[in-house]
Order: sequence, then C-alpha cells, then structure tokens
Amino acid sequence: MTEYGFPRASDEVGAIRAELADHVVQALRGAGLPAFRDGDSGSPDRSGAVVYIDPDAEMASAAVSVGWRCDAGVVRAAVDALTSGRPLDPAVRRPGTIGLHMQGALIKILLSAGIIATLENDETNPEHVLVFGRVSDLPPALRPTFVPPGG
Repeated sequence: MTEYGFPRASDEVGAIRAELADHVVQALRGAGLPAFRDGDSGSPDRSGAVVYIDPDAEMASAAVSVGWRCDAGVVRAAVDALTSGRPLDPAVRRPGTIGLHMQGALIKILLSAGIIATLENDETNPEHVLVFGRVSDLPPALRPTFVPPGG
C-alpha cells in the first residue's frame, strides 16, 4: 500500500517506471538542464527539473511526471510574502509562473528526444508535464512517421 492507502505497483512495473524516469532525466540533462529524480537530489533546495514516479498500481494518468523547481531563493521570497500577509505580492506568483513557462520547454525537449510528453490536466499541479513512454516503445503502426522538411 502507498502512504495514501492505494495498492502499490508491482516491483516489475516500478522498475519499468524507474527506467522511463531515467530516460527523462538523461534527455533533460542532454539538453543542458539540471534534472534529477524526486528523492535523489540530496537536497530539498536543489533546483531544476524534478522527475516524479507514481508508486500507485491504479493509474488515472501517467506514472511519470516532471515539474520545475525554482531556486530556493525564489521560493523563499514567495513564502516570505505570504507569511507577511502580502498575498498579492508578485513574488508569490513567480514560482508558478516560471513553472508554467518551463512546462512548454520541457515538453519540447522530451518530444525531441523521442519521449511522449504532454501538459498536465490537473489543477493541483498545473505546471507539471506528464510522461507516457518512449516513441520506440510504441508498436510500429502507432509510431509517428512525419519527417520535418529538410530533416
């Protein structure tokens, strides 16, 4: 069981998800971005692309997702503004705004690396990117065949 009482995915499924997460980290690092799996950062203040693996057996969405973690100073400024009673301070919105701007870049980088990624459709993590697998994992009949002009 997971911490929320849902059945946990089997070890085999977890290993497949971990492999996909590793491909995501490699693709993002290959593009020059700091990227790491959640829990592997060594520091909760580490910034960059954070790759999450959902341990649940039942999935309503993708088992792997990516979010952008701003520099600790940006997050601290947002928290300070909130705790000081200034909810309309621009610093409060900055981490979310940066995450939303990074979302498009993360998707494009992953797609260019052959990883199927799309926008998160969830109000709790609207800036996250959902990862469904690699194009090479699709059966040949479902793989995209479009070749860009000059490609």
